[in-house]
Amino acid sequence: MKLSWTPPNHWLCLETIETHTAGEPLRIFTKGLPEIIGNSVLEKRAYFKKHFDQLRTSAMFEPRGHADMYGAILTEPNSPDADFGVFFIHNEGYSTMCGHAIIALSKVLPETGMIKKEGDMFELKIDTPAGRIVSTVKKKDGKVTSVSFRNVPSFVLMKNQRIEVEGIGLVNFDVAYGGAFYTFVDADLVGIGLKANNYNQLIDWGKKIKHAVMNNFEIKHPFENELSFLYGTIFTGKAMNSKNHSRNVCVFAEGEVDRSPTGTGISARAAIHYLNKEINIGETIRIESILDTCFEVKVVETTIFGGYNSVIPEVSGNSYIIGQHKLYIDPEDPLRKGFIFR
Repeated sequence: MKLSWTPPNHWLCLETIETHTAGEPLRIFTKGLPEIIGNSVLEKRAYFKKHFDQLRTSAMFEPRGHADMYGAILTEPNSPDADFGVFFIHNEGYSTMCGHAIIALSKVLPETGMIKKEGDMFELKIDTPAGRIVSTVKKKDGKVTSVSFRNVPSFVLMKNQRIEVEGIGLVNFDVAYGGAFYTFVDADLVGIGLKANNYNQLIDWGKKIKHAVMNNFEIKHPFENELSFLYGTIFTGKAMNSKNHSRNVCVFAEGEVDRSPTGTGISARAAIHYLNKEINIGETIRIESILDTCFEVKVVETTIFGGYNSVIPEVSGNSYIIGQHKLYIDPEDPLRKGFIFR
């Protein structure tokens, strides 16, 4: 049967490209969003949050999305030398940086011709809410084969802290920043597994630990108040594959489980490992996710950032295009803003 139907003109249509990076979804908006006003990515994110947050919930929540959906909204960059700007959306709201999204965007935009770049290796300069990100893209026969990006300065905010968490007990943790702040917990010390069959317990404990730390410790970015919040809990443990360094599972936002190893998370981990003298500059470690997919990370240099001894991490991975969507929003639909179960 041939489909000849077209939606009414008064419906909103959002066009997207769908990807995954190491299993973690990314919905990239390519057409249909209203004008987003602001002089920087942070200002544009704030404007979108104030005026169009219902579009975030419509696109991330059911029935168009799901509890673990993630999105990227492209903007003009902060400065003329950048290739594009971007901010990120999810089930709870807005994140400050996203490694898996940077990898996906660095693949999709050149491959689809949305950004024109010559050669089999080139850089993309990307403005995010957390600052400037530079990714390096490698291509062969017109297809992106790998992406690496140098992240923002990453540092340890708290080391060897303890807190009593209801239903879990005494939890030892660190807090580190890799574009977002995370609490890091050794999975073996609290007695939790890092496999897919531990999914629901990881969500429950990750949320409990996150809120306990938020309620008892100050999370403060050295320069930006909008970045001064705890994004999630990352449980770390032994690798399932002996060829890899370790494994981690990130529970972020409102109980989302990252299917990838979490680019900003392993950036923060690189800062912890470097501080503990467990890795050296230029040493690459390979970290598994709950899906057994991997990212690589290394410290490429050190710096001082807001008074903190910090590292510049480089994260590597790849992404895959899985589809294109036209998302229709009928203004008469009582569930047009979406709904979510978690």
